[in-house]
Amino acid sequence: MEIDRFDRKILRELQRDASVGVEDLGARVGLSRNACWRRVRRLEEARIITARVALVDPAALGLEVSVFVAVRTDRHDPDWLDTFTRAVRDMPEIQGVWRTSGELDYLLKVRVASVREYDEFYQRLIRKVEVADISASFVMEEIKDTTELPLDHI
Repeated sequence: MEIDRFDRKILRELQRDASVGVEDLGARVGLSRNACWRRVRRLEEARIITARVALVDPAALGLEVSVFVAVRTDRHDPDWLDTFTRAVRDMPEIQGVWRTSGELDYLLKVRVASVREYDEFYQRLIRKVEVADISASFVMEEIKDTTELPLDHI
């Protein structure tokens, strides 16, 4: 799908505030309500816009501890991967999981209320899946955390 400057403007605005009405969105990007609505619909149909969500302040819910968890495994077979995938998808504390190159096999982003809750999470994880090594890095200061994707290269 071809993305033009209006589509980029729409995507930029919706990444900042997905609750904006189509009339206001059109005014922000310089399109009529109907033209804007058609473009948003086309972006959704093309799966460029995959969801519209509310971002919730973790601290307001008592989830003030962010942890990056490095996982190494000695197993790289399909059965282990299926078990690992099911385990991490079923654990709500895990916000993201990435398979990586280099010394780490997987990197997890975990959000919990306390170090004690992290330990409980850790115990549940190692009961569900066999790993060679796990190390945790607790976030001391959150400098930048965004869901906005860069669009200038399009």
